[in-house]
Amino acid sequence: MMLSLMWLALGLLLLTAGAEVLVRGGSSLALSWRISPLAVGLTVVAFGTSAPELAVSVRAALAGQGAIAAGNVVGSNSFNIAAILGLSALITPLAVHVRLIRIDIPLMLAVTAAGIVVLYDHTVTRFEGLCLVSGLVAYTAVTLFLARGSKAEAVEATPTPLRSTALASALVIAGLAGLVFGAEWFVRGAVDLARRAGMSEAVIGLTIVAAGTSLPELATSVVAAVRRQTDIAIGNIVGSNLFNLLGILGTAAVVKPLTTDGLVLLDLAAMAVFAAVLLPLARTGYALQRWEGAILFAGYAAWVAVRLAG
Repeated sequence: MMLSLMWLALGLLLLTAGAEVLVRGGSSLALSWRISPLAVGLTVVAFGTSAPELAVSVRAALAGQGAIAAGNVVGSNSFNIAAILGLSALITPLAVHVRLIRIDIPLMLAVTAAGIVVLYDHTVTRFEGLCLVSGLVAYTAVTLFLARGSKAEAVEATPTPLRSTALASALVIAGLAGLVFGAEWFVRGAVDLARRAGMSEAVIGLTIVAAGTSLPELATSVVAAVRRQTDIAIGNIVGSNLFNLLGILGTAAVVKPLTTDGLVLLDLAAMAVFAAVLLPLARTGYALQRWEGAILFAGYAAWVAVRLAG
């Protein structure tokens, strides 16, 4: 018990430090590369903070634990939108870039629908995984192309941006490393405690593992919100959700086809509802207000309560 609590505490400490370093380095790179912080949030930061989900899902796939691999992705996507954006908006209202409303959030909705179709029969084949990964490659290429073509959107991302690109890159790498190891330690302690409490693998994957591997996104978005870097805060979540479904679920299935027994329709419905609700909330004044953040956060708490009770 004490060892599990120690891993929890060390993981949380490393996550906090890693997020601070990552946001500072990532926003400085946006300036030095002459691309918008939103593009950095949608790609470099989003994919980097999703590294723990990738590691956990691939490891689970190799071990034949398809329910944990897929549950981690589904649970993380619900947690990202409802809990992380909800909490970030409670800290400070989040301005929503028009590009997110026109392109990225609708695309996230389409990818979410595709993910539900893939997962509905409780199997994810290697061919389906290859199709998902191909979609991620195309999305990343288009995002970076559009970012380079819109230099006018590259705005100041930090009060004191770093002048050295090498230093900013080093901070991004160091921050990502801190997030990955911090999440690993936190999840190690949390899963051990959950198993001691008698929770099933499916529920552990959907709640404890999903929330634990999403801690880098949580730490990064909260720090970005505190720094008023709302493009990174929101772009991190939208990009992470796209990466989770296309990159993580796809890669896990390519490594080993998944059987996802234990993942119920309620879990897929929750992921779909949270994704669908985000667009109208973001369109109201092109911002997520505190009361909207409260709705999202309350919705996640309600879903977790229902899932644990079941």
